[in-house]
Amino acid sequence: MSNAAKNTISKIMSTPPLNQKGFTLVEIMIVVAIIALLAAIAVPGFMRARKRSQASRILNDLRIIDSAVDQYAIENNKKTNDPVSVADWTSYVKKGSPLYNTGNSIFGTTYGSQTVDQLPQVSSVDYNVLSDVAGTGFWSPYGP
Repeated sequence: MSNAAKNTISKIMSTPPLNQKGFTLVEIMIVVAIIALLAAIAVPGFMRARKRSQASRILNDLRIIDSAVDQYAIENNKKTNDPVSVADWTSYVKKGSPLYNTGNSIFGTTYGSQTVDQLPQVSSVDYNVLSDVAGTGFWSPYGP
């Protein structure tokens, strides 16, 4: 076979046919529809997991507040039912943490002053926001 024939054959083999140069609009629409369907399935799961982690963080904050109030009461000879202001219990929380800086939950609601030997409670605002992922059993013993 001559070089000219080989070049002609390789040109014909390397160029795609004129009617198959790209994707059709229908093919692209199908791919977009599949991606949209997968996103519609995945996004609610991610949002639920995010809300559940927020609920866990608030529950952890309540445990930290309970411990901070107990430490304050021991060091300052406070008795049961004595009030403890926000400034007093936040001084027993890790410095630089959002709880130390503001005394608020992650949604901005304040935990406020606490009482010695009484458990802090989740605020009704936070509970209502997270009630679909964290029922009353989740918040025990800090729940409504």
